[in-house]
Amino acid sequence: MRNLIKRLHWMDYLMLFVLVAATAAIVVRVGGVLNYDWRWEKIPNYIFRYKESEERWVANLLVQGLVATVRISIYASILALILGVILGVARCSANLTIRMLARTYLEFLRNVPPVVVIFIFFFFLSEQLIVALNMESWARGIARQENNAVWTFLFGDMRRFPALISGVIVLALFESAFVGEIVRAGIQSIDRGQREAARSIGMSWFQEMRFIVLPQALRKVLPPLANQFISLVKDSSLVSLISVPDLTFKTVELVASTRLIFEAWLTAAAFYFVICFGLSLLFRRLENK
Repeated sequence: MRNLIKRLHWMDYLMLFVLVAATAAIVVRVGGVLNYDWRWEKIPNYIFRYKESEERWVANLLVQGLVATVRISIYASILALILGVILGVARCSANLTIRMLARTYLEFLRNVPPVVVIFIFFFFLSEQLIVALNMESWARGIARQENNAVWTFLFGDMRRFPALISGVIVLALFESAFVGEIVRAGIQSIDRGQREAARSIGMSWFQEMRFIVLPQALRKVLPPLANQFISLVKDSSLVSLISVPDLTFKTVELVASTRLIFEAWLTAAAFYFVICFGLSLLFRRLENK
């Protein structure tokens, strides 16, 4: 901390002063012009609440939504990475049909608003898949069981499992288009001579990709993949539109029931900032190593 303070320039102090002054001006204007009654003392109760029947603190609306957002982001990022690598490899395929199918998928998703994509995939794909697999009845059966602690830890309330899966699927399908283009760029950045050398010693196409191309490509695309994962965390707020109980959905519920408009949304923004900023620091350390 002392080293950080020593590196600060007078311009940094000036910018900090301007930021604090702007924040104070906004708070005063909201309280004065809009005649808004700030009630920050009520927010902690919607983060954690004391459950008297069990005599312990339990997560309330905002933390429940935060945990759901983290779950959705992790599962969607894993699925998006798998699909994105497949799409990126397909974009570099020698087969024209495979290459064009992958490009059609990528170009469609990258040039259509995400809200439209989420509604399209929700109503025409994930919802139909959930009904076809009878997933709702299966999830409710697990929710009635007594020993479902593992399922609850992994997926939360199993009664909302279909909604969680819908959010993960639609978010992963949308984000996989961007991951696919990143992976394609990484593959095409590998020197052609290395691929020709792999073929000259008798490697198959699969061995060439597995041992030569992908290890180098994935190392190069780590920074843009990290940025895409951070964007995925922020884009996860869109799944609240299909009634997935994430942080944004829970914040809307809180605002509707308490009218804590500014307090609730500022708290939600702080939660998103902490997650995304923490991830940016983590990925920066990975890049340096």
